[in-house]
Amino acid sequence: MKKGVLLVNLGSPDSPEPKDVKKYLGEFLMDERVIDVPLWARTLIVKGIILNTRPKASAAAYKKIWWDEGSPLIVISERLQHKIQKQTTLPVALAMRYGSMTIKKGLQQLVNQGVEKVFLIPLYPQFAMATTETILVLAENIRNEHFPNLKIEDLPAFYNNQNYIDVLSNSIENHLKGKTYEHVLFSYHGVPERHIRKRDITKSHCQINGICCKTPSKAHEFCYRHQCLEVTRLVAEKLNLKEGSYSTSFQSRLGFDPWLQPYTDRTIERLGKEGLKSMAIVTPAFVSDCLETLEEIAMEGEEIFHEMGGSEFTTVPCLNDDDEWVNLLAKWINTWAHSKPETV
Repeated sequence: MKKGVLLVNLGSPDSPEPKDVKKYLGEFLMDERVIDVPLWARTLIVKGIILNTRPKASAAAYKKIWWDEGSPLIVISERLQHKIQKQTTLPVALAMRYGSMTIKKGLQQLVNQGVEKVFLIPLYPQFAMATTETILVLAENIRNEHFPNLKIEDLPAFYNNQNYIDVLSNSIENHLKGKTYEHVLFSYHGVPERHIRKRDITKSHCQINGICCKTPSKAHEFCYRHQCLEVTRLVAEKLNLKEGSYSTSFQSRLGFDPWLQPYTDRTIERLGKEGLKSMAIVTPAFVSDCLETLEEIAMEGEEIFHEMGGSEFTTVPCLNDDDEWVNLLAKWINTWAHSKPETV
């Protein structure tokens, strides 16, 4: 069987213009695994409210971070793809869950090259129904409808893979060399608390009480909160961060339902009010810099910190196309090419 690889990231509007942002937000927010309410309610919320109010503001945010080459997320993902392609003989395609670079196009590109078996790599370290799961479900639906003879295997969440932790830790350490910081904040993309409970395969473990994530359970395989906290713990251990000199928070909440806490913006505000003068912030839920890291964290976060009296605010870039990260992905791909994905 000829094998190939499909890298899948979140996606981006085609441009930072309101009409393109509105189209992108419509597809993104109408996903039942992003806003997981009945269709009638989701339609009312998204098409009746959000798409009539948010696109203009979101477009302004995208314009702040847009590069001459295009969307940072797309450009970075393409750089990653090209670097990986140089380290493997397998064809490597790139797709996005939302937007014009569809998963169907990515699979079609591989099929056109004779690929019969695909290694699908969701570019998310942690499992979440709004990220990994929606990619896997859509890919399977597309396979069934358009490519019934194609076989797809996926890379499981790699949040606790020691090689990944080493690469992430090295990247953080390298970017913080010579920088002043009293506290390191690990900020992850937030999800509603109900997402955590919905994916509890034990139906009884997840209480979101500060204890369950530290108690061994089969639920952790699909628990986003546990996996985020575990990344923080493992990286802090690797970098010898002292207790109290680092913490975890969650960003980008939407609506009024309870989301994972503490919230990043309020944490930055609190740290500033407590007299902290220098801090660094890391965003390990993303492997590629995007709107949430470049605008929400690097711009809005810094503004909040300065308003609260802080002075030094250091944003650590995502792994992007870092050579160590490229090498690790290429290693996983080449291992898969000659064995089962469980050995990655």
